[in-house]
Amino acid sequence: MSLHLIKLAVGAESVQDMTDWVKQRLKEKKRKGQKPEHIHTTRMVPKRADELKEGGSLYWVIKGQVSCRERILDIRPFVDKEGIGRCRIVLDGKVVPVEPRPYRAFQGWRYYPEKDAPKDLTRAAPGVAKMPEQLRRELRELGLI
Repeated sequence: MSLHLIKLAVGAESVQDMTDWVKQRLKEKKRKGQKPEHIHTTRMVPKRADELKEGGSLYWVIKGQVSCRERILDIRPFVDKEGIGRCRIVLDGKVVPVEPRPYRAFQGWRYYPEKDAPKDLTRAAPGVAKMPEQLRRELRELGLI
């Protein structure tokens, strides 16, 4: 059974915003001749890194809702120039919308067991996946989806 991370997407306004941001970062890396990997750098190394690498995803909270995910490919601890231990979470760069769930703000990350993870939106509600994100948010807030 996979283990996942849940993290705030600071600055992202929507799933589309997150998708565009990831695409732009990958494009920039390619332009610079770097390996086109989507890497999220954190201060701490997850203690359960091995479990995360066995099919886990990073679920992003956008504007108070778990909204999308990216598959975790690797966890790479390192020490920065100032001697501070950090961690690179390597993601597949494919932002997948998920069944939205409210989630309040927090610091760092939280673990998400497979049984509690939201389903991909295309599997949970195929018709809803085609709706504009803002409409999905409004319908969710009204308790209609």
